[in-house]
Amino acid sequence: MTTHPARPASFWPLALFFGLFVLFLYGPMLVIFVLSFQGPEGGLSFPLRGVSLHWFRKLAEGLGVVDIGAALGRSLGLGAAVMLCTVALSVPAGLAFRKRLAGGDALFFIVVASLIMPSIIVSLGIGLEFRLIDSAIKSALQWLGMDGTLQDYGSSLGLFTSALGAHLTWTLPFGLLIMFAVFNRFDPAYEEAARDLGATPWQSVAHVVLPLIAPSVVGIAMFGFTLSWDEIARTSQAIGDVNTLPLELQGLTSTVTTPSIYALGTLITGVSFAVLGITLALAWALERRKNRVKTAP
Repeated sequence: MTTHPARPASFWPLALFFGLFVLFLYGPMLVIFVLSFQGPEGGLSFPLRGVSLHWFRKLAEGLGVVDIGAALGRSLGLGAAVMLCTVALSVPAGLAFRKRLAGGDALFFIVVASLIMPSIIVSLGIGLEFRLIDSAIKSALQWLGMDGTLQDYGSSLGLFTSALGAHLTWTLPFGLLIMFAVFNRFDPAYEEAARDLGATPWQSVAHVVLPLIAPSVVGIAMFGFTLSWDEIARTSQAIGDVNTLPLELQGLTSTVTTPSIYALGTLITGVSFAVLGITLALAWALERRKNRVKTAP
């Protein structure tokens, strides 16, 4: 008969504290989920009045002048662009930092400095920078006598210019830190074996390094998308005259007084969980493939 050791006296207080912490962390999200499925007579607080998808249908019909579908498309497009740029810049940077670089320490601190600065200050600075660019472009067009182009010119502030740059100041440091952790435990013996077999440096990276770090690259992609998907502060001053879905949600909190706003919050969170699930499944599949490659004769 197997006997289990007695739990220490500190187990139950720590378990209670952990349970309260989890409730504090996820309780508000669960409340929003529950209230978003209220019936047509539902309000913004408990008690729950029926269960239905009524407010999701209302959300699909639109909330006043807000085009939820367009805002959703902008958020998805920006998130995808941030994800691709984060991966495309973080992986080469991680490879470069494997060797001692001249000025590498200064470059690293410059990259991670945006994590220290308040997000709204970063957004405001980027917005002001692009307004200066606008002034320079307009002055150049006026000097060149291109009056027609000057009249048609709007602003360089936009979804895939200033907003993309603002989001990358948030996602790139995380991507680079993940790559540092990955290469810190990466065994260079695999690369050495590939070169002993005649592989060029490019071939060893493409056929050895990248397949082995692929699960971590998928993780960086997930970070890039999810951090961009629900970002508000860094977007607010840098996006120009359009809004992403989180910005629309923030604006609606002062005008919408029905559970439709809870349905919108549930939709945004659901997309985040869907991306997380797809990422974990893909990372698991790549990890299994990597283990098979390592154990192959």
